[in-house]
Amino acid sequence: MDPARAPWWTSAVVYQVYPRSFQDSDGDGIGDLGGVLQRLDHLSDLGVDVLWLSPVYPSPQADNGYDISDYQGIDPLFGTLAQLDELIAELHRRGMRLVMDLVVNHTSDEHPWFEESRASRTSAKRDWYWWRPPRHGLAAGDPGAEPTNWQSFFSGPAWTLDEASGEYYLHIFDRKQPDLNWENPQVRHAVYAMMRWWLDRGVDGFRMDVINMISKAVAADGSLPDGPPLPGSALGDGTPHFFCGPRIHEFLQEMHREVFAGRDAALLTVGEMPGVTVEQARLFTDPSRAEVDMVFQFEHVGLDQGASKWDVHPLRMRDLKASFGRWQAALADVGWNSLYWDNHDQPRAVSRFGDDSPEFRRDSATCLATLLHLHRGTPYVYQGQEIGMANFPFATIDDFRDLESVNHFAAAMVAGEDPTAILVGLRRMSRDNARTPVQWDASPSAGFTTGTPWLPVNPDHTRWNAAAQHEDPHSVLAHYRRLIALRHELPVVALGDFAMLLPDSDEVYAFTRTLGDDVLLVVCNLSRTPHPLADLLPEAAGAALVLGNLPDAGPTLRPWEARVLRAS
Repeated sequence: MDPARAPWWTSAVVYQVYPRSFQDSDGDGIGDLGGVLQRLDHLSDLGVDVLWLSPVYPSPQADNGYDISDYQGIDPLFGTLAQLDELIAELHRRGMRLVMDLVVNHTSDEHPWFEESRASRTSAKRDWYWWRPPRHGLAAGDPGAEPTNWQSFFSGPAWTLDEASGEYYLHIFDRKQPDLNWENPQVRHAVYAMMRWWLDRGVDGFRMDVINMISKAVAADGSLPDGPPLPGSALGDGTPHFFCGPRIHEFLQEMHREVFAGRDAALLTVGEMPGVTVEQARLFTDPSRAEVDMVFQFEHVGLDQGASKWDVHPLRMRDLKASFGRWQAALADVGWNSLYWDNHDQPRAVSRFGDDSPEFRRDSATCLATLLHLHRGTPYVYQGQEIGMANFPFATIDDFRDLESVNHFAAAMVAGEDPTAILVGLRRMSRDNARTPVQWDASPSAGFTTGTPWLPVNPDHTRWNAAAQHEDPHSVLAHYRRLIALRHELPVVALGDFAMLLPDSDEVYAFTRTLGDDVLLVVCNLSRTPHPLADLLPEAAGAALVLGNLPDAGPTLRPWEARVLRAS
């Protein structure tokens, strides 16, 4: 990519705010837009370029705002539209941009569109959602009468019976999140009109929630196919029929034409795409196809899982290298990568991929950050990651709030599974790990609220908090500042070619970044074992240290040490 013509987001860093847990400004225990406004100086000091704001739209909050009942408003829980306008203005004044969450695979069942669709079989909006009669030969409500055997991502069938009409509606997620029917052009154009409304308001782009699920493999007669059976279940896996469905590229290209084309603005579009392959990602992010700028893929966050996300296995580092390396190579000449460890749906990286013991937490947090930010792509920082926040010490099922986690436990109990074993998976992988309040200081509620927080604050906040790290040059926060500044200062970090080194090492992750004559060597020890650097990488001898996460770099790569080197 020509540095002179590279899009602005190649050298940008995005910071995700999950508003419910970021900062509470009114004492009700739930974060809000007023709280985000209060903490903008933290983001400015960190040096990030974009704030990605998770949903703040009106919502019954069945899935913490990812069930939207009004696309063009702000939930009173989070504040007002005037505060959102103020946030846009304040970000722009600081040289930052705002990316909003776009959730258009589904709405809330309390959205007026769905309420009208549900009103009768002859409703003008009936076809805005996926309504289907019972399976042929069965009556509504009979076991197995659902139109397909698809399992919901939140447990149970992906179809719910509407008693009044005798038909079922599709919800890939919770029953309160019915899927929109993107086959209907009226649906698509209503969505595009809403997106234009936000851009006209000053929003700088969208993170598109599960956007690769909007196209379903519907037959000419309107039927949807069954999925392959899931072991030990009467339900099936529907993902082959809605992950990157037959019209997905058509829909995204139409969206680009209708919403983004011709706008004289520096916008950003990132599509969250579970199950996307590198080959598909090249198509989605090829600028000549005009679909999205980058995608969120899930390959690396599935490497420590078995049959499901709750079936947790030790991560083999060579598997992580193979995955990252494949994505770096595949999108080297066409398209672009997004880079992330954490988000609102993933457990904390320092607990999952690092070492959150007192001895190594700071070092592993900064090592993982260095590894990720020195790859080619746009890095995403999730709130609290920049201070090394870790997983929560959940004791019992009563400690969890996340719908996915609670539903999984309930289904496992019905199936007669061992509750102790289920809790092990929940503690490791629950989305609640990412949703505990941000730890601003050592006060009882971590500076998050003057009230009772909606989700308990991690008890380790007395040591691990932003206030304690703000002036400490050795802190996780200080290292994130340096990493972000490095991407802004050195074109090789943003645009350099990537080459993996030591692919078979299970403890040391090393690679080069090259742009013209500028070559950086990045080496990260992802273990507690010291490694003599010259034995591993003779080319590191005599190289100048550009950035390191530990002081006094010597001949040995210490546990969880990361170095960015330049040949002298």
